Amino acid sequence: MSQSSQFSLLGQRRFGPFFWTQFLGAFNDNVFKTALLTVLTYDALHWTTLDSGLLNNLIPGLFILPFLLFSATAGQLADKFEKGRLARYVKVMEIAIMAVAAFGWMTRELWLLVAAVVGMGLHSTMFGPVKYAYLPQHLKSEELVGGNGVIEMGTFVGILLGEVLGALLVVYKPIGIELVACGTIGIAVLGWLFSRRIPHSPAPEPELKINWNPLTETMRNLRFTRQNRSVFLSVLGNSWFWFYGAVILAQFPVYAKDYLHGDHSVFVLMLTVFSLGIGTGSLLCERLSGHKVEIGLVPFGSIGLSVFGFDLYLASLAYTNTAMVDMTGFLSQDGSLRILFDLVMIGVFGGFYIVPLFALIQTRSDRKHMSRTIAGMNIMNALFMVVAALFAMILLKMGFTIPELFMATALANALVAIYIFSLVPEFLMRFLAWMLIHTVHRVQTVDKERIPEGGAAVLVCNHVSYVDAVVIMAASPRPIRFVMDHRIFRIPVLSWIFRTAKAIPIAPAKEDPWLMEKAFIDIAQALHEGELVCIFPEGKLTTTGEMNAFRNGISKILERSPVPVIPMALRGLWGSMLTRSPGNPFGRSFRRGPFSRLSLVVGEPVPPTKATPEHLYEHVLSLRGGWK
Repeated sequence: MSQSSQFSLLGQRRFGPFFWTQFLGAFNDNVFKTALLTVLTYDALHWTTLDSGLLNNLIPGLFILPFLLFSATAGQLADKFEKGRLARYVKVMEIAIMAVAAFGWMTRELWLLVAAVVGMGLHSTMFGPVKYAYLPQHLKSEELVGGNGVIEMGTFVGILLGEVLGALLVVYKPIGIELVACGTIGIAVLGWLFSRRIPHSPAPEPELKINWNPLTETMRNLRFTRQNRSVFLSVLGNSWFWFYGAVILAQFPVYAKDYLHGDHSVFVLMLTVFSLGIGTGSLLCERLSGHKVEIGLVPFGSIGLSVFGFDLYLASLAYTNTAMVDMTGFLSQDGSLRILFDLVMIGVFGGFYIVPLFALIQTRSDRKHMSRTIAGMNIMNALFMVVAALFAMILLKMGFTIPELFMATALANALVAIYIFSLVPEFLMRFLAWMLIHTVHRVQTVDKERIPEGGAAVLVCNHVSYVDAVVIMAASPRPIRFVMDHRIFRIPVLSWIFRTAKAIPIAPAKEDPWLMEKAFIDIAQALHEGELVCIFPEGKLTTTGEMNAFRNGISKILERSPVPVIPMALRGLWGSMLTRSPGNPFGRSFRRGPFSRLSLVVGEPVPPTKATPEHLYEHVLSLRGGWK
């Protein structure tokens, strides 16, 4: 597949019908739910005497309650049964629920509509594990980030466009209620028709015995998820995003009405610009990640969520209009564009945050337990969203304004991010590496698919600069254990990155024989555990730009661990600030200019029996060519 064609998946049966099935499900959920919230915000007296602010936080909470109660069961069903057939059953359920809701609309029975909210939550609960476990079955590894980006774009755009349509339809006089009642049934039927085209997706564990006790199965799911630390903390990060989004989105109706003094069209405008942001951020992930699972985008996304969430609070304070306005009137007010810009950027950085987390969970989870891992994630999401509803209601009862609630959420996001990234420094380390190759350098990686997706291998590369390891780390789809000179290992700032990456320092035998022997033991252990190990066989940085002879360390490694060797060559780094090129380093960097171009070329794997230092030297030299 072309690296620029993530949308080409939509034309393929393995992806297209599934995409439209899940898109229409998310779309329909939110047409219905937002129509109900809009009625209860702008026409409350004809439906209920309950406080609209309370209902705007309670109804989303009721929607996600089934996630908490039934996700464990849904995960088991998705692992036991073929996913295409399960998706069709869920779509039939959606048609029935929307029929009940239609009766509630026509009779103005609020309790029936609330019951339908819970029913649609159950529909989404059953589909969730199918949704994310389906993708790794049908997409190649290099398609997974792009596929997740399109799915997340579709999900969030479906959610937010559903909210826009629901808010527009329900106030359309005199037949708004009828349009919502009939429209939601029609959307459910269309989703069922698309589900009939979903290809066969074999169950990973058809012999699984279903545990129908949701409590014990929920606890078992969470215990299993905790066994993989990086997956579990990614699940926590994912759930925090839903906490953040639930708090922000639940305030939109009252915020638009009481703080921006806008009619329902202003509410629709807010949802529209937010949807554009989240869709843009999700789609940009594939390009920014270099078509691999790049978790370095997660801290980047988290920073944006806090910065623009806090600025939304400041922008709200600066907004001074007190007269009721429509969309056009709102856009003419001082400060309105700043508020809309903040909403767009919260959406964009939300996409940067969530898409890599989903891809990481999918790639690092046990395939046989994938659906139940996703179910565990949905349980955590539900818990966090329930807490989000309680958090918002408590702060509002304490006297917080909605802008102050935005501020509190943005600050809490910063604290949570610091906590999670301190527990898994790999996120922050990858972020720093990603920043390096997207600010100081423009890196092209040639044939990176030759880096194996699984299993042990030794990577060998020429040694040009102090940041060679960071460039290679940023280009690789997998974590790498680097073997490096103990002096480079101890360079301030970079040392923290290398330690976080579990780099292996090595010294010449004449300097520190104990450290050298320990390095070879650590390398053998890493390869035994199926990891990638990267060495720079020259043993030192080049001082001329030309490659030094390869030392015999690679032979010692392969004697203990006969694994494939992947030759690589860095091109274009010589002469940059962090090389040993003669002359003033700042002058060299100035001459090269910002965003200097460099390349990492990956060669064909070499069997351990042929991987002599001399052969590898010639191979790396040919990959590098004349571009130093």
